[in-house]
Amino acid sequence: MLFALDAMGGDNAPAEPCKGAILACRGDGELSVALVGPKDAIIPYLESAPGEARSRISVVEADEVIGMGDNPSASIRSKKNSSLRVAMEMVRAHEAVGCISAGNTGAIVAGGVLVVGRIKGIDRPGLAVPIPSLKKTTLLLDVGATVRCKALNLYQFARMGSIYMRSFAGIENPSVGLFSNGSEEIKGDDAISEAREMLASESAVNFEGFVEGKDIPIGRTDIVVCDGFTGNALLKFGEGIGELVKVAIREEIEGKILPMIGAFFMKPALKKMASRFEYEENGGSPLLGVDGIVVKAHGNSRDRAIAGALHVASAFARIKGTDAIKESLESRA
Repeated sequence: MLFALDAMGGDNAPAEPCKGAILACRGDGELSVALVGPKDAIIPYLESAPGEARSRISVVEADEVIGMGDNPSASIRSKKNSSLRVAMEMVRAHEAVGCISAGNTGAIVAGGVLVVGRIKGIDRPGLAVPIPSLKKTTLLLDVGATVRCKALNLYQFARMGSIYMRSFAGIENPSVGLFSNGSEEIKGDDAISEAREMLASESAVNFEGFVEGKDIPIGRTDIVVCDGFTGNALLKFGEGIGELVKVAIREEIEGKILPMIGAFFMKPALKKMASRFEYEENGGSPLLGVDGIVVKAHGNSRDRAIAGALHVASAFARIKGTDAIKESLESRA
């Protein structure tokens, strides 16, 4: 399976995307990667690749770059030879199974809609992120693709998220919660209230009503649906809390004998706990609702995270996730 990787996307491009491609190919003998970007900038990073992995990595020339601060829709339209646009054109032409990028989120979403195209019947796509909770992994959807949502968008996110968790995570009847400012039915604005009514009457979704912020860390539902503005804020807040805890523990331990001794014995448990919150293992967020595989990696991704995003895309391709969403929507149309 060949995947197009935007070698110029993200804060650490092209070094980390190139190293991530090598790492992913070393770990998966069926994976092939086309690094898209300026060949002169990419080739030097491939010199250290083992021969067998290197044989499955190619380079596709693209001499323009969409920067993190560029206007998303305007850039994807005007920079037709950008690494991101070319990678997405490869998906549309079926030259690549999917596209992965750590670049401009808005441009990835715009490219998914304008270049790859939406699945028939889907109004807007949504970015899905698996987040750790006390009981399990919860899928948070949307985290930035559709900033302001109509009730229809939230309803469709719930349906796509259910299909994704059923196919990808093997959860037979995933539970869905709609994020609101309280669990009572009178809470929420007009769009959220309307979406609740739509989901309550949808037999294909295991809807459990409203969820609040406190319900997400304890894993009350398998899926939490919200608009992209709220989801992105929740995600970034969670990242900040994680960093706060890490720094606070370090400050309490450093230079203090008894805490240092205790930390030494607790090190295996602390490492295991930290690994549950390590985004590099999952690496990427699938853009659900587009007619092809598009995976967004964290903007600050290093090689392990890029490799993780490639593995997410590969796993989604193996279960034919896009086809599963299309078939489910068609059967309920």
